[in-house]
Amino acid sequence: MIKKVIIFLFCCFNIFAIIYLISPVPTPPDLVNSIKSDEPGDTVQLKNVSAYYTNMTRTEVMNFYKAYYSGPFRIIINHPPEKSKEIIKDTIQSYYLEEYVLPFKESLYINGFEWENDVFTKPEQRSKNKLIFKGKEYKTKITLRTFPTSIPRRIFAFLITESVVIFGLYTYKSFLNKKHG
Repeated sequence: MIKKVIIFLFCCFNIFAIIYLISPVPTPPDLVNSIKSDEPGDTVQLKNVSAYYTNMTRTEVMNFYKAYYSGPFRIIINHPPEKSKEIIKDTIQSYYLEEYVLPFKESLYINGFEWENDVFTKPEQRSKNKLIFKGKEYKTKITLRTFPTSIPRRIFAFLITESVVIFGLYTYKSFLNKKHG
């Protein structure tokens, strides 16, 4: 009887997992109260990258994207700003870098550069980093980069992970049986 319940729960879990994995990922919308950048490196030169000039605060930007990347499985990771050179492009300026992860589906990286708070530039030299786009000064430049995965890759990664977990549980169970037996 217990085996039938376990098999039933396992099947239900996998059905819900497959539904989650094949459901569409939200497309990051254009940032409100901002101007979309058309500068080199902010458009088609880098795959899945877009950038915006804005006067919004970090909290406002994060709350805006958090609303679109919602759900029970979303993970938010705050990375050191230096990592943006590896993830987005090696010439990017950064004050903060956050990642919204939808496990097995996609990651959205949000890089923000606030020239007035640039920790890599001495305070007296920060004015040389002012963000001027199309004749207007902005406090912040937001750069987004997504790393999507195809549905077959999502399912494959999930099944491999599930297999490793099941193997680990059986190995642990057999170890306990030998230890107590």
